[in-house]
Amino acid sequence: MNPEDSTKTANHAPQLFGLVLSGGKSSRMGKDKGLVNYHGTPQREYLYFLLKKVCDSVFLSIRQEQLPETPTSFKTVVDQDKYNGPFNGIMSAFDAHPNVGWLVIACDLPFMDLPSLQQLIGKRNSEKSATAFKNPDTGNPEPLCCIWEPKGLKEALDFLKNSDYPSPKQFLMDAGILLVQPKNKQVLFNANSLSDYKFVKSKLKEQEGG
Repeated sequence: MNPEDSTKTANHAPQLFGLVLSGGKSSRMGKDKGLVNYHGTPQREYLYFLLKKVCDSVFLSIRQEQLPETPTSFKTVVDQDKYNGPFNGIMSAFDAHPNVGWLVIACDLPFMDLPSLQQLIGKRNSEKSATAFKNPDTGNPEPLCCIWEPKGLKEALDFLKNSDYPSPKQFLMDAGILLVQPKNKQVLFNANSLSDYKFVKSKLKEQEGG
């Protein structure tokens, strides 16, 4: 066991680690979504430093082939390729540090901000399997903007053994979780294509008064 994993926070919840999921192939964007620049720095690094403000430790979730291009100053969790889709990165992190909560953020959330992360953490219930933002359009949990607790990730292992469709969203829909309505609905916008990128840049410029 990693010594830092056994430490509890003041409210007896497990420590909270941050994970930026940036190991996807980004086929629709046409380039690595984690390296897209919205805020003057690669998006995965922007989110990494955002998470460092609210988490005990932070990691980039990457594929093995991304390791040489990742600065050594960043902590990383390399995908173990045991599962398909987002569960690959999430469960690889769980394998590395099984006794902490993981605040998982996808690298394609360009509007994610500190107040929203603080809102989610403020609502955290470590007795639940997870605490997730609720998609305001569908009412479904957002698995890639979510605090996954150790007990929830252990339950996910059983789910993955017995499921032909390893969807984190489906798991959360059937699990005992806490859903949180985001105060800023825009933070859940996924940028997956070049048209999305142009929209985000335009919106950010507008918000900055440019």
